Amino acid sequence: MIAHALRHRRKGRALLGAVAALGLMGAGQGAPAESEQPTITAREKGVLTRDALHFHDLSGDGKLQPYEDWRLSPEARAKDLVARMTLREKAGLMMHGTPPTADGSFRGNWDVEGMRQAIERDQIRFFIHRMSGDIREMAELTNAAQEIAEASRLGVPLVFSSDTRNTLREVLGVSVAPKGFTRWPEALGLGAIGDADLVRKLSQVAAREYKAIGIRMALSPQADLFTEPRWFRGNATFGDRPEQVAPLVKAFVEGYQGSSQGLQRGGVATVVKHWGGYGAQVDGLDSHNPYGKYMAITEASWRNHLSAFEGAFSVRTAAVMPTYSLPTPGMTIAGKPVEPVAVGFNKQMLDDTLRGEYRFDGFVMSDWLITADCPRECREGTFEIDKLGMPWGVEALSVAERFAKGIAAGEDQFGGVMDTDVIVGLVESGKVTQSRIDLSARRIAKVMFELGLFENAYVDAAASPAQVGTPEALALGLEAQHRSVVLLENTGALLPLDPARHRKAWLVGIDAEAARAAGFEPVAEPRDADIALVRAETPFTSHPGYFFGSSAHEGALTMGPGTEGYDAVARARAAGVPVVLDVYLDRPAVLTEVRPMVAAMTGNYGITDQAFLDIVTGKASPQGRLPIELPSSDAAVEAQRADLPSDSADPLYPAGFGLRFPAKESIRDSR
Repeated sequence: MIAHALRHRRKGRALLGAVAALGLMGAGQGAPAESEQPTITAREKGVLTRDALHFHDLSGDGKLQPYEDWRLSPEARAKDLVARMTLREKAGLMMHGTPPTADGSFRGNWDVEGMRQAIERDQIRFFIHRMSGDIREMAELTNAAQEIAEASRLGVPLVFSSDTRNTLREVLGVSVAPKGFTRWPEALGLGAIGDADLVRKLSQVAAREYKAIGIRMALSPQADLFTEPRWFRGNATFGDRPEQVAPLVKAFVEGYQGSSQGLQRGGVATVVKHWGGYGAQVDGLDSHNPYGKYMAITEASWRNHLSAFEGAFSVRTAAVMPTYSLPTPGMTIAGKPVEPVAVGFNKQMLDDTLRGEYRFDGFVMSDWLITADCPRECREGTFEIDKLGMPWGVEALSVAERFAKGIAAGEDQFGGVMDTDVIVGLVESGKVTQSRIDLSARRIAKVMFELGLFENAYVDAAASPAQVGTPEALALGLEAQHRSVVLLENTGALLPLDPARHRKAWLVGIDAEAARAAGFEPVAEPRDADIALVRAETPFTSHPGYFFGSSAHEGALTMGPGTEGYDAVARARAAGVPVVLDVYLDRPAVLTEVRPMVAAMTGNYGITDQAFLDIVTGKASPQGRLPIELPSSDAAVEAQRADLPSDSADPLYPAGFGLRFPAKESIRDSR
């Protein structure tokens, strides 16, 4: 089973070792050394044998160096590795880059040769993975990039990260929706279910699918509290109360990382975000954009928002990502004024609170482009990528000064950048100490050792398609979609429908073939229908001139005249046809005006037409309860506080509301 590694990968030869160890390797405490032979895969370097055990000769010197010895703890290996690294190699660990693509698009396949300079010259070792193509091809490309890294001086492997990949919605910088991956509701839908065991199982599925294409870091979960109902990112949270969110965040991290004791070899490292208070944006405007820089939060409510992160800390999440946002002007912490800089540059919020109070000792990764300039084009709206930046509160500083300030505040790694010259220059000029760089490098390297990448950074590309979208996973994803649906209205117990009695259906927002498969006959006009089935989104506006603002869902929430959902319902109602309305609740819609016109109404958090029709026909039952309230008016939304949960006046549906089949009785929980 153990064979000598050969350097000629293109002849198809590599070393496959023994059973991978399953040691508990936490990000929050000293991880134990391993005692079982892990799998070794070598393509560009050799293999050492000592006492019948096998080790990856990453340094290429024929000697077993401490960082190559998997029997040592991740901390000990990281310390030895960093001591051997040049300043530029350490700086490379502190960058999280974006690979170039062959066609220049965001989702296209990588130009692996184009990555070579970043890997070999700038020593970048972390890259975000945005590809969404063929499963096997993506796996082969990650392997090809890993070969370049393995051939380097110390053989330090690459870590590929990804935004969420297992939901239906795709938004640049937020989520990826590649074909073949298992689908389930957005996190808010899992909050509607409230089942930590289900979240853990889904996370295990996601981790397997990530690993199949070489992704070993999840840029999730969001532990943010969805307290401002107009906010764009709330659909990726689990709700608006820490007691509701923290257990689900905990289960999410456990599922990805492989243990309640921290990151395991073979796990996927999690990056819990966005520390802290991101869900309390002024007017719900998002801080990716210059017009949405600020949170509206007090110290008391900020600490309430932070408490949701405790679920991730209790199971030793590998990393934390701060929010882009600026603290509320005049905010204090422990009686001291908070510096008016974004959280990623804010020592009080990072080093003093995250590390000092919460004792977090993983690594802190900035969100993308916080050190970049935001020139006039950025401020006024642009789609030019090289004109984008989010340096909120530190606009007057130079790029190098922003790096120095971020490091001083507690950042270890910077997202979206690959210029190691900056950090090298800061150390050489005496503005940042070598010891501080070493500290960040050790924190980052420790996670890399915990992942087991120094022994085996490769994936089996031929087998990867079989690991993605398995029948069992698809069934679990569909179950989650079913369970997440919230039944809001069911007049006269109309639902579930009998397609034999309501055969002719007027469809809006539903695929005709899916409806036929469910037993309905689609008709072109509502006057010819027995039933109207309407699927619509929560209304929104956007900032079309801004790169991120153009895809944001912002503004008023009312489904009234002139909105797609309202107008479709009104048309069916005018024809005398009963209406079943399903609303995508990425933000909490105001349904006061449309409610009197519908016979039945459901809310969803990202489900397929099939899942909706399964509910409508009774093949499955809705089990969701509102994870946040649905307000009664936009005026009530404007009057509520951005930093407090479900606090609007006289909500149309309170948090925890949900009906069941067939009774009309409301099912409420303690939320």
